[in-house]
Parts: sequence; structure tokens; C-alpha cells
Amino acid sequence: MATNVTLDAPRKPQNDTFAVLRIPSFSWFLAGTTLSNAGQWIQQVTLSWLIYDITSSGAMLGTLNLVRSLATIGLAPIAGVAIDRIAQRKLLYAAALWLCAISVGFGVVLLGNPQVVWPLFLFSFLGGIGQAVSMPLRQTVVFSVLPRPLAPTGVALVQTGWAIMRSLGPALGGFLILWFGPAGNFFVQGVAYALVAFTVFKLTLPDDESATSKPKPRGTLREGWDYIASQPTTRAFVFLSWVLPLFIIPNFNALPPIYAKDVFAGGPDTLGLLLSAVGVGGIVGGFVTASLGKQERRGLLQLVALLLLSLSLIGVALTAIFWVAVVCMGLAGFFEMIYLTTNMTLIQLSIPDELRGRVTGIVSLRSGLMPVGAFIAGIGADFVGPRAMTVVLGGIAGLIALVAYLVSSTIRDYRLSDVMESAE
Repeated sequence: MATNVTLDAPRKPQNDTFAVLRIPSFSWFLAGTTLSNAGQWIQQVTLSWLIYDITSSGAMLGTLNLVRSLATIGLAPIAGVAIDRIAQRKLLYAAALWLCAISVGFGVVLLGNPQVVWPLFLFSFLGGIGQAVSMPLRQTVVFSVLPRPLAPTGVALVQTGWAIMRSLGPALGGFLILWFGPAGNFFVQGVAYALVAFTVFKLTLPDDESATSKPKPRGTLREGWDYIASQPTTRAFVFLSWVLPLFIIPNFNALPPIYAKDVFAGGPDTLGLLLSAVGVGGIVGGFVTASLGKQERRGLLQLVALLLLSLSLIGVALTAIFWVAVVCMGLAGFFEMIYLTTNMTLIQLSIPDELRGRVTGIVSLRSGLMPVGAFIAGIGADFVGPRAMTVVLGGIAGLIALVAYLVSSTIRDYRLSDVMESAE
């Protein structure tokens, strides 16, 4: 199977942590992806603030997020087919310019009527369409701008950028509302997405030449489903990817406000410290994962990270000391990033280039499980309390890690060198 190797890649790539940054295309791609992530987080906090400020309704806030998720869920598989059929550069431009246009357009709407509600839902849906294309597309482009041996490090650095924006993006969004107002905030987002489009211009992509001389094969979505169903390695790692949205992420997005107010008798500052700890831990975890260039047992690493992640969350539930909970949340963010990055890397390494878009689009459906996980966690916290709910969710995740280790040699014995050799 041929692998994608960029024209500006080093002749003999080195596996140190930042070797990928010496490849110009990846540096530009990382900058563009980080800007795109910043826009996503700023949009999320701005829309949430606007809808609650106008309506004072938690139900409206939840519905807004649901609309965005539905758009992403509905279009992610279709986007995967487009990724395999259309040149990556064209899709990168289209996604960035789409998000730029709707951001500027919505800023204009807010200037005319800052209290109108229905455009918030329309913008959330349209933004979900853009993200449905952008998220799986950028996961596949990593393997186009980097030679295969450097791809795991590249994925880790991209996820580190995501973790940084998860920590800084909401705060930045709040300051932008304060400095420029809601409408001005969306104009700033439009500028950010215009800069993302500029970074696309700087990329060197393998399909730049072939796209004009030879059309891509017109594959079907069913081929993506069939591949996942028929390949034990891909199937195993896709199954493990469901653990995060169902059992882990609810502890980061649904339960922390309850911990801050009801468990530790605090306010927004308490909530901010808990969430900041997760973000800082995630950033450190991303850099650590990026440093594991020659670490062979990535399947085992994934399971160990999941087990330690679950134990860290259980530590949050069992402690009565706030600063111990903050440390445990930081550890949870650290192990979450190692687990997430390793899982994403192993899924991508198991996919052939000609099916990468379709399979990645299907894998992206896991984001649709997040509202389900958050709903279950919220309802459970009402009945048994947040501590018990965290123990249950963390315990299930830890049990999955142990069972996978005992029964799945596909995961337990996975070695990075095997897939690297098979790709040569």
C-alpha cells in the first residue's frame, strides 16, 4: 500500500518530538488547525452566553447544543465520502471560507437585532455543518502532510493544540464579548477563519498534482462500514473510542458545575479551577504523547491510560479536599489526552489511504454520543449524586480497560512497528 509523503518532508525523518515542525506543510497545518479549534471554542461560549442572556432558559441552552450536534451527526458520514472523492485542498478552503462567511453574516445580523433568538439556532446548525466536514478532514490531512513514521507525533501535537484551545478558548470568548460585544466577537471569528484559509494556501498536499490529472475513485459510504466491520484492529479501536463520550467526557462537561456548587460549596471560581486543571493536564499529556515516537506498545499504552484516567476520576469523587480534587482532575486531563491521542492515531494507522475519509467520517459519529453521556450523567447525579455517578462512570471505563486487556490480543499486543512495516 502506498503511503502519503509530502514533497517538503525530510528525506530521512527523525522521531524526536518536534521533528514534524521542521516540515513546513505540517507547521502551517498545525497553525490552521489550532486557529480553527480556537474559533470553535469561542463560538461555543459566545452562542451559549447569548442564548442564556436573551432567554434565561437552560432548556434553550441545551437545545442549541443539540442542534449543533445533530448537524454534525447527520453530515459526518457524507463528509467522509466527500473527503475520499474531492481534493483535500478544495475541501479545506471550502470549510474555512464557509465558517468565515457564516461568522461575518451572523455578526451583521446581531448588529441589526441583538435580541433575536432564531438566528442563534440557524447559525449553530450551519456551524455544525462546517465542523462536520472540518473535523474528519483535518484528521485525514495529518497523514497527507507527514510521512507515516512521524504521523503519531503529528496527531499528538494537533491534539495538544486542541487541548490548549479547550483551556483558553472559553476565556478568550468571554473577553471578546467584553471588548467587542457579541457582534464584534463574530467578526473576530470571521478573521480567524480567513487566516485558516490562508494557511491552506501554504500547504503542499500529495493530491495537488494528481487531482488535476486523475479523478479520485467514486467510493461509497457502505465501503467504509464494511471495512470497519471486517477489520478486527479498526473495529477494536473504534469500539474503544466510544468510551470517552459515554463514560469520561460527562465528568468534564456535565458534572463539574454540580461538584463546584454542591460538593465543594463554591462558585464560578471553583468551577474554573476544576476545568482549568483538566485543560492543563491535557496540554502536558499532549506533549508527553508527542514525545513517544519510538514507543512500541501503543495498544497497551491506550489501555493503561484509560485505567489510570478512570482511577483519577474516582479519586475526584472520593476526596473531600478541594485541592486534591483539582490535582485528580489534572491527572484525569493528562491521561485523557494520552488515551484520546493514542486512540485516534491507532484508528488512523489502521485505515488504508483510499478509505481514510469514509472511515474517519463514520468514526466522527462518536461525537453524537456526547449529549447522550451528558444526559445520563445529569439524570444520574439527580438521583444518586455526582460522586456516585462519577464512580459508576469511571468504574465502567476502568472495567472496559481491564476486560480489553484480558480478552483482546488485538489491542494488548498491538505494536507500532508492525503497521509501519506493512505500510512500506
